[in-house]
Amino acid sequence: MQSHVSKPIHFTSAHPLRECGDEPAIVGNRVELQLLTTLRCNLKCTYCSLEEGGVVGSQEDVAYSLDQLDAFIDTQLAGKEIYVTFYGGEPTLNTAYMVEVMRRHPEFRYQLQTNGTLLDDLPDGVLSRLSNVLVSVDGGERITDHYRGRGIYKQVQKNLRAIRARVPGTVTARMTWSDADIGFDEIDELARTFDYVYFQFVAGEAYTADGIERRKGVLTQLVERFFASDEQLYPIIPIMGSVRNKVLPSRAVELYDGQTQCRVSTHIINLMPDGRIFPCPDLMYLPEMQQGDVIANWLKRSPLQPHADMPCEACEAFAFCRRNCMKNLYLAYVQNDAAYRKNVVEPICELVKHLGREIDRHQPKAWYARAALPVKKALRDCEVYEYVEIMP
Repeated sequence: MQSHVSKPIHFTSAHPLRECGDEPAIVGNRVELQLLTTLRCNLKCTYCSLEEGGVVGSQEDVAYSLDQLDAFIDTQLAGKEIYVTFYGGEPTLNTAYMVEVMRRHPEFRYQLQTNGTLLDDLPDGVLSRLSNVLVSVDGGERITDHYRGRGIYKQVQKNLRAIRARVPGTVTARMTWSDADIGFDEIDELARTFDYVYFQFVAGEAYTADGIERRKGVLTQLVERFFASDEQLYPIIPIMGSVRNKVLPSRAVELYDGQTQCRVSTHIINLMPDGRIFPCPDLMYLPEMQQGDVIANWLKRSPLQPHADMPCEACEAFAFCRRNCMKNLYLAYVQNDAAYRKNVVEPICELVKHLGREIDRHQPKAWYARAALPVKKALRDCEVYEYVEIMP
């Protein structure tokens, strides 16, 4: 759990139509429409970020009509390339909604972020449309079951075997690095089981001095494994993305307007079942974060923007990190939560800096210069970059 005090979720009244001004609501030509099909979940993960503010479980059914969603898309997102992530809660608890959205918008790209426990219940018509399936795990069987419940890891692996041939897109492990005991072997095993692995450092008080050093040791091993071959890409997204940003620095800015690569400042919008829109799914309990409403059909620029109190530009990692997590920075520096800054944000920033230093030790530009053409292409253009935060 995060260190700041949970606040009750507030429901605000409808806003006027889209605000006018010099800043567009969506920066660039793409938008990720993250559709929360429900806020119900069939698991109770101990570190769940949506527990913050009482969000998880607070809304079961979608309150807006799909005609209203279509009107919002036509009005606010006209001319944009749209890709959809079905999110929750556990999105597969509302499969009918997913089916209907896909039927109405066959031109969109689709991703599913899921805990994987109900994957085998999805119809082929949904599975066949998914460009990426992002499956939440926590390392190996022992760690995953500890945080998610006994038998969950085996159930997820069984479901993945059942559906893999019916998913034409990639299947990516989304690992919350919640425990200092997670080791190299567990992450390496995920890299062999999934097409890609994305890991994210948990936004909770999990960072003892010893825990930080153990994580650094694993990062060092992962980076060594990454650079061990220039003929085959080691599919760990945070390492891939960091190397890409170092050898091709324009890639760190071109799709994100130079801002955070979690996209919350530029082109991701999270649509709650009640129709309200927020830039970050972890801050949907804060009324000041609301940036739109589907039912009232309005959208404004994300309120999660760089702030003078954020110290990022002077950091050695800024060129490849691009501020990492704006939620963390907002809570730590804008809301001035000193405990959260000390116990969560600063340790994570230290780990990101360590990752950058380890990559630099292996001369990434020289490695990229001699890498096989398919390796260069995958590192440069991996589609999964668009579906995850890239930075851990």
